[in-house]
Amino acid sequence: QGSQFGSRTRRACRTMEYFPNGPLLGAGGRMQGVGSSAVQVGVAQGRTPGADEVYQHVQDLRVAERREHALLELSKRRESLTDLAPILWHSFGTIVALIQEIVCIYPQLSPPPTLTAPASNRVCNSLALLQCVASHPETRPLFLKAHIPLLLYPFLNTVSKDRPFEYLRLTSLGVIGALVKVDDPEVINFLLQTEIIPLCLRIMETGSELSKTVATFIVQKLLLDDMGLTYICATAERFYAVSSVLAKMVTTLQQTPSIRLLKHVIRCYLRLSDNPRAREALRQCLPECLQADPTLQCLPEPIANCLREDSATKRWLSQLLQNLNLR
Repeated sequence: QGSQFGSRTRRACRTMEYFPNGPLLGAGGRMQGVGSSAVQVGVAQGRTPGADEVYQHVQDLRVAERREHALLELSKRRESLTDLAPILWHSFGTIVALIQEIVCIYPQLSPPPTLTAPASNRVCNSLALLQCVASHPETRPLFLKAHIPLLLYPFLNTVSKDRPFEYLRLTSLGVIGALVKVDDPEVINFLLQTEIIPLCLRIMETGSELSKTVATFIVQKLLLDDMGLTYICATAERFYAVSSVLAKMVTTLQQTPSIRLLKHVIRCYLRLSDNPRAREALRQCLPECLQADPTLQCLPEPIANCLREDSATKRWLSQLLQNLNLR
């Protein structure tokens, strides 16, 4: 599968330069470097309560002895701090510190894996802050231009089912999910030039239920974009790589029902049916249990019960069968 997707990944991944000898903090521990207007938020009168503490934590990210505590505190507050992403991006040395947290555990991923729970938690706190950067409209283009998402792919490429690895994969998927959630063509174009589709397909096939759900959501968002649909349906190999994993997931769902996962699977099938070539192929390879009827009576009763209450998924299945002339 990997050879069919993202031939430019390795060319895109460039060596990042670090400047370990440069001073991260100036006199008195103040931030150095160029700051945007966002960095100045709260400096004047009217600063929000706790702003001083937030800025101190951002500064502490560049001090090795204080970084772990700062990562934990900032990751806890990221949802309530609307300007955290620009502050992180434009404050001197902060993104480099987060990247250093990521790359320093790469050796622990190699077999035999030595990744510990504390190390996984620490890097996941770094990833949570990068997700904040990926979600913000001001910093998202800069995040992509720096090719930072590629630094997460070694985590997505792991196969260990141990909890530290699963947590790392899930948090990394969250960063990519935050990118695709906004329906930005630039995001889709960037991701299609990488190995994100085969990485997601493997997680969809072998990951935990939650990881499968997020990975399938990412593939769904890629498909919903015209560029993504065209890309996946451009060759038979790409189409069958996606459709075969979706079919295996349907089989698995018959043993371990999950309505939220089934919803994304059916939405992927429905979107594929919008492409004429894919529509013809789906008539031959759509799982039989999805062809039975829109209530999926042949699946376990929990799924059938959920579908009776989930009108959107039931409607998508009905539309899929109509598109394929199977109803």
